[in-house]
Amino acid sequence: MSTTQQPAPPGEEPAPPEESPSYDPRTVRRAMLAGSIGTLIEYFDFSVYGYLAVAIAPQFFPGDDPAASTLAALAVFATGLVVRPIGGVFFGWIGDRWGRRKALVSSVLCMGVASSLTGLLPTYSQIGVFAAVLLFITRLVQGISSGGESVGAYTYIYESAPPQRRAFLGSVTPIGSNLGFMFAATTAGAISALTTKEQMGDWGWRLPFLMAVPLTILCLWARLRIEDTPEFKQAAERADIPAAPIREVLATHRTALLQSVGLAMAQGGAIFLGLTYIGIYLTTNLGYDTTQVYWLSAGVVLVTVLLMVPAGRLAARFGCKRVLMGGLLGFLVTAYPAMVLMGQDSLALAGLAYMLLMLSSAFVQVPAASLWPHLFERRVRYTGMAIGYNVGTVLAGGTAPYIAAFLVDRTGNLLSPAFFVMLVCLIGIGSLLTVRKDV
Repeated sequence: MSTTQQPAPPGEEPAPPEESPSYDPRTVRRAMLAGSIGTLIEYFDFSVYGYLAVAIAPQFFPGDDPAASTLAALAVFATGLVVRPIGGVFFGWIGDRWGRRKALVSSVLCMGVASSLTGLLPTYSQIGVFAAVLLFITRLVQGISSGGESVGAYTYIYESAPPQRRAFLGSVTPIGSNLGFMFAATTAGAISALTTKEQMGDWGWRLPFLMAVPLTILCLWARLRIEDTPEFKQAAERADIPAAPIREVLATHRTALLQSVGLAMAQGGAIFLGLTYIGIYLTTNLGYDTTQVYWLSAGVVLVTVLLMVPAGRLAARFGCKRVLMGGLLGFLVTAYPAMVLMGQDSLALAGLAYMLLMLSSAFVQVPAASLWPHLFERRVRYTGMAIGYNVGTVLAGGTAPYIAAFLVDRTGNLLSPAFFVMLVCLIGIGSLLTVRKDV
């Protein structure tokens, strides 16, 4: 982050050097809690749709071909991420102009309302094709809010932590997001176990979305108790706030934008495929029991979460770039063998393969969480991250489940999603090699 002082005009005294902001331990703890809870709720709300896509599909897209119905439901999932850059620009503008706290509170409130309404939607049998339109609208609202949520949490925690602890404390945000995935899988598994297939289709799928009401209230409680980050408060006192953050980031941070897009494509493509598509693949393509797959997914995510603290310690010791490179290489070399092992007609082997594929996840998510905000200066950090991260996620992240299902459907090759993972990892590795500064 640059602290270079501009030269004073002739005849004026030079401005005093910027003082480093102070970091109160109590404020840091509150920042960690607010950031992690928010991302937990965001990814629970957003990913539960992916876990329930097979149950949701016939309710909104009925038809004789289950594969086509599932593809339609996954297309709606993908459109929720297509609008993420719009949400990122909007909430980035709020965050860079009016404060990180205001952006974080408004984004999670937007997500919670949209998720709650999804659980109340009428189905195709009740109002016809208009049901799919309403589902599409609620997913768009979720996508817009998610465009500001993750990057807001990354920014807030990065700026709230002392510089020497940023690489380690950056693990808090991905821990929250993965716990959201795990909570979604566990909830879907519990409801699937306690209901029949008919009950799941009639009303069971609604319950996880309605859980957004208490979860959103919890997150608002945590976020309304926090203050803005020390860096932003210091900048606000000096009136050092960008008038047009979008224009400024496009003019001064083009390289950082391209780097963040490439890294987001790699992380999103590999991890969204593992966390959302694999469950659908195991049930739809390989025929495993839905409830067992839900619990298997939850167990895999739990292992990923447990690896995040060690990943944070490694990032603090060896640097975020090295750990991130190791994680991307891990995905690159394990994607194909994992998909091969997954198809060996054994749920135990499928679970082992799933674990093998996702072991690298922590070593990608944790260092990236601190490296992304480090690419941008404070003035445009929120907006810069929002554009780069969300564009990359749109290109290869949220579309990953749809692309994987499409590849399998069109080629008939159950291993084809592995090549997609390998491609996005190569893009991420190329982007990382251009990054010169480390956390």
